[in-house]
Amino acid sequence: MNLRSTAGRWGGIAQAFHWLVVLLILVQAGIGLYMVELPRRPSIIPIYDAHKSLGITILLLAILRLAWRAFDARPAMPAGMSRAQAIAARAGHALLYGLLFAVPLSGWLFDSASSLRPLFWWGWLKLPHLVGADKTLASTAQVLHEGLFWTLAVVAAGHAIAALVHHFVHHDDVLRRMLPGAATRTPRSHP
Repeated sequence: MNLRSTAGRWGGIAQAFHWLVVLLILVQAGIGLYMVELPRRPSIIPIYDAHKSLGITILLLAILRLAWRAFDARPAMPAGMSRAQAIAARAGHALLYGLLFAVPLSGWLFDSASSLRPLFWWGWLKLPHLVGADKTLASTAQVLHEGLFWTLAVVAAGHAIAALVHHFVHHDDVLRRMLPGAATRTPRSHP
């Protein structure tokens, strides 16, 4: 497998970023949905700390992924894809990237404005507060963080459904070219 992407498929580095971020978002969503249902007591602090650290990790991976994408080739759109579909695909990817930044940044803003305790990334790197303590901003940032999370969930589900439609309906390589080790196939012509 090539580490760099080609006109026909995503390279190993792009695939690794993609699937690692997918996995971490699924774990993060589970932790986030679980922790908000827990009673407020000191014993839940490690769960919140893990959630915050994982969020910062996702943010860092999004930065690295976007930096890599700036220098890496981009596979061509499938033959037969309409201009409208290509624009929608690019817009969907831009929205996903935006949300990969916005969700963790809004969480960091919420944590900063709440000013409960210092934010340590995985217990060892102290991160600065983005703003000073502000209850109104903290409340707004919390609502924003939750809304952005649900937006990410819907957009990511749409992204996955679109990949499955390409695979099972259009019979092209949109999904296969992001799967590690999957061989590309000759696409059937579109009607």
